[in-house]
Amino acid sequence: MPDKIAFIQTGGTIDKDYPRKTKGYAFEIDSPAFVRILEKLKPNFQYDTFEFLKKDSLEITETDRTKLFEFVCSLSHDQIIITHGTDTLIETASALSAVPSKTIILTGAKLPERFSNSDAPINLGMAIGAVTSLAHGVYVCMQGLVMPLESAAHDKVEGTFYKKEE
Repeated sequence: MPDKIAFIQTGGTIDKDYPRKTKGYAFEIDSPAFVRILEKLKPNFQYDTFEFLKKDSLEITETDRTKLFEFVCSLSHDQIIITHGTDTLIETASALSAVPSKTIILTGAKLPERFSNSDAPINLGMAIGAVTSLAHGVYVCMQGLVMPLESAAHDKVEGTFYKKEE
């Protein structure tokens, strides 16, 4: 049996849901989207889930990133998928670049997983396929691409991820 995959929630659009507390004016970070996606998938692999943060990525601090680094290092898992908001996904991936001997993939979604037209299930599915086959390192999985951190770029105006030209 292959190693377990660790799924870690940090928040972001992928986990947003309609508000219950703010009278409908703003989305709230909900339970991890990966739990609902994995229930539909009925995977044939073992995994553990962790709720680490529930923040919009613009609210994630360097202290949060340091704590995430320490948490990831403490896990016995060597295959890790982190769901994250898209605005600062690359910054968090960079903070994890020194984690030794693990394959780490950060992914998210442009629309909440709760929306029927969300890209969340596709992005998570690609991340699952990639994490089991890639060498150790940090990767970004968004919009049909799985890229080593060093090659990943985010156009914050357009909201798109792309591979840097070499």
